[in-house]
Amino acid sequence: MTAHEHIVYILKCKDNTFYTGYTNDLEHRLKMHTEGKGAKYTRGRGPFQVVYVERFPTKEAAMKKEYEIKQLGRKGKLQLIRTMLKEVSSSEHSKEL
Repeated sequence: MTAHEHIVYILKCKDNTFYTGYTNDLEHRLKMHTEGKGAKYTRGRGPFQVVYVERFPTKEAAMKKEYEIKQLGRKGKLQLIRTMLKEVSSSEHSKEL
């Protein structure tokens, strides 16, 4: 990860809910969530699974995307996650060819 990377992520909590967040250090942020020092929402809801990650060149762009995701309902978030998984899967497949 570069120092100028800004990340929006979605965690799937053990209670099957989603948490959307922003960070510039995903590994550290996940550690904070796991230790119960992350967002209030995630306390007691671990373990977590990272189900969505998107990188941005600016904090402003990342914060805008985080806001957009937080406005989505559960169905919208699931669709976003599915779309990302399809893109990752197809790009990995094309690398194999």
